[in-house]
Amino acid sequence: MLENDIRLGDHDLSLPAWGPYTKQYMGISHISDQARGLRFDLSLMPGFYRRKMDIPSVLWESGYHPWEATADYSFFSHRHELEWKDRVYSDISFSRIDDQCRLIRVSLVNQSEHPQNLVLHWMASLQPPRLLGHGDVQIFAAAQLPEGAVWVDALDYSELNFARPRPSDGLVYDGFLRGEMRGQHFTGGSAIGCNFGADQGDMLRYEINLAESLSNGVFVLRYQTDKSGELLLQIGHQTYRFDVEASNSLGVVRVPIGTLAAGDLSLSLSASGSGPFVLDGFTLLEHDVCEEVAFIDRPWHIEPELLEGPVPGSLILRYQDSPYHYGLLWNYPDVEIRQYKNDELDRYARHTVHNHVDAVLQGNGKGHFTNVFMRPIHVVPASSKILHGMVISGTYEEVLASLTAASLDYDKCEAIYHAERAKLLPPPSYATGGTYAFSQQLIRATLLTNTVFPVYTKRRYIRHSTPGRWWDSLYTWDSGFIALGFSDLDAGRAIDCLNAYMTEPGDHQAAFIHHGSPVPVQHYVFLELWNQGQSLAFLHHFYPRLRQYYLFLAGKINGSTTGILRSGLLKTWDYFYNSGGWDDYPPQKYVHEQTLEATVAPIVTTSQAIRIAKILKMAAAMSENWQEDIREYEQDIERWRHALEKHAWDEEAGYYGYVEHNKQGEPVSPLRHSSGANYNMGIDGLYPLVAGICTQSRADRLVAALFDDKRLWTPIGLTTVDQSAPYYRGDGYWNGAVWMPHQWFFWKTMLDLGYSDLAFRIADTALNLWKRETEATYNCYEHFIVQTGRGAGWHHFGGLSAPVINWFAAYYQLGKVSTGFNVWMLQQSFNESYTAYQAEFRYAGEAEQAFNIVVNMAEGVHYEVEGTGCTVILTINHCGGVELCMTDCMPQAAVRIWAC
Repeated sequence: MLENDIRLGDHDLSLPAWGPYTKQYMGISHISDQARGLRFDLSLMPGFYRRKMDIPSVLWESGYHPWEATADYSFFSHRHELEWKDRVYSDISFSRIDDQCRLIRVSLVNQSEHPQNLVLHWMASLQPPRLLGHGDVQIFAAAQLPEGAVWVDALDYSELNFARPRPSDGLVYDGFLRGEMRGQHFTGGSAIGCNFGADQGDMLRYEINLAESLSNGVFVLRYQTDKSGELLLQIGHQTYRFDVEASNSLGVVRVPIGTLAAGDLSLSLSASGSGPFVLDGFTLLEHDVCEEVAFIDRPWHIEPELLEGPVPGSLILRYQDSPYHYGLLWNYPDVEIRQYKNDELDRYARHTVHNHVDAVLQGNGKGHFTNVFMRPIHVVPASSKILHGMVISGTYEEVLASLTAASLDYDKCEAIYHAERAKLLPPPSYATGGTYAFSQQLIRATLLTNTVFPVYTKRRYIRHSTPGRWWDSLYTWDSGFIALGFSDLDAGRAIDCLNAYMTEPGDHQAAFIHHGSPVPVQHYVFLELWNQGQSLAFLHHFYPRLRQYYLFLAGKINGSTTGILRSGLLKTWDYFYNSGGWDDYPPQKYVHEQTLEATVAPIVTTSQAIRIAKILKMAAAMSENWQEDIREYEQDIERWRHALEKHAWDEEAGYYGYVEHNKQGEPVSPLRHSSGANYNMGIDGLYPLVAGICTQSRADRLVAALFDDKRLWTPIGLTTVDQSAPYYRGDGYWNGAVWMPHQWFFWKTMLDLGYSDLAFRIADTALNLWKRETEATYNCYEHFIVQTGRGAGWHHFGGLSAPVINWFAAYYQLGKVSTGFNVWMLQQSFNESYTAYQAEFRYAGEAEQAFNIVVNMAEGVHYEVEGTGCTVILTINHCGGVELCMTDCMPQAAVRIWAC
């Protein structure tokens, strides 16, 4: 099952060119030119005639809600509330017709007691890539060179060394190259910067081929620097020193180099330490033509030529910068074609809503939207009106032919719509899960459609699944949870998401793709997918990549600084401020306020390293080639276990504390609050439970704290900080709030410890919390406030809220098998009616430790169970599934369940 979904060495997603990739206004997008990061957007905006238009901005709550989606985007829809709640609304959907064409269906519904005069705006635009952080359209420069000259981008180096090594040298943020910076007016969109040249000995090396020899050669370098300085150029055995002048913009320096033979040559640039440089690139050419070198900014041409379509109700858009033409087809007669010449519509379109005269609405001129304005659309009370349309991509001839042949016959369009929407059917579930159907529909739609283009990594633009469109970027730990959610929706999407964060073994610049909190959720995705499919191709592809990720987290490769403390405890402060994804977690916040990053270690990082070492150890047992790895994992686990138990455990508090060290890196004591309390009374202080290293007595204390309603348990689930702690706050982001992701780790841990009732309590509480909020607001929130139980944060959040998908599957989805972290499936299968199940597995826990497996078999049947190499007790849980309590388990065991 998994083999077909593995794509080697590709961070992009295996999704169609048409999808919900916008970063501005919800609708449908087309990847117009992937290499250049160019996207075509078509957003449909309903409103009230001559009153207002509602703009479905993806950057704040704007009245639309992801509603339904298939994993492959053959169908997706959103609901736009014009009059809350469901009194006047529009359901807007996009259905696949073929690779180049999508059906648009707009259902305008009036459930109020008054007739409504509505409008519908189609807004088409071409969207160039923007610089992350400030949203400006990225302007590229083109190098104009004499014939025969070749431009060498500064990023095309074979080697870059900083004289003073940096922790990030082997884990460059966002999958950038070492020294890479993005900016305006660079020839490739990027340049070498990041303080290159600030230290004497900073060095760049290039291996190039000179096609023709030079008799009076010149080296031309494009650069920028705030401070005049000197660079050293070496070509072969010849060395040249040259001065560079300070400049507040990109300029060039020309260095005479004399004769130079054709062929392969090595060229290096070294810094004198005079100050940082920005280097865009260089060329080598004859002196008599060096003045011909010029750099021309390439502005984007985003205003289309509007071409009359071949049939009534059609329009063709021709963009100079796009290799595609776009055809629009609609079936409403009262239409006006207008143009908005502005970069945003949120304010400008509202400001001009009463302009009924101009066909061209001239704004700031920084953007362009082609507006197909349908008005008025009369909808009487208690009725609806359905409009159809199409959007088509291709050459002019292809679009022309498609528009000519297309039909917006109502019955044909509805047949396409219903056929594609029928693919939404979820897998069979227990009747008891029906109460969660709508809340699950919304989180599935949100998770599946939170995909944007372009995101830049590894010198290319990719489609990327984000936790929410406000985060127009990679995000490592959130994307791990996105993949976990996908694992119970679509294996291909899950593998895509996992693959996006893996790098090739031996990558010395990025052990993995890193952005944000370095919590290695990808290893847990790997375990979940393996246990579902047992594909050896999947295993052999991902194991070496995940091992590389692990070795960096363990402080063993690529100059990683995570393991420099002599206690053996790990810390990742050199790579990100956030250790566990919990932004304002009290001791973490204190560490940064007091600049204690060099001497204080959290608990979560070492605990996560232990657990993923255990996962990789189970994986390594599948191949004779990985046996040496097993011994290394065992040694690491024991070393870290000893460090946590010796240095972090606080007997009085009953928590593992952040550990302070002296300047020599020796452990001193647990970090304490000014009140004297252990500063780590919260989820981090319980993470050795997830690692599976606690003694029984300590484990009992931690489990008791988890489910004590005066400490971590609340009516809506596990809060991040102990409610009895002096630093607990009810208005925090994480401090005083309930989130889903860390609850997922403790839910799995409860299965490992044999506490099936406590595992169910976590899942059941979360599912009911999610149900209440989504049904009330249609929003999928980040977190929940303990005092009210209401949602807060981003409203279309997928990432860290995805465990509600996993919990639903674990207890209600027929054919789902759920385990803790200690079970490695060797093979498992159901019969067609789900009345028989058998599995062989390896067990990595202690033999005497009870643990649970949840198996969702057909309900209403009496079952028998037999264990081989283990003792098994079978019960039927609250939802209808089978729960197995396993004890006295051998390292390899089997179980069989059958109806009788």
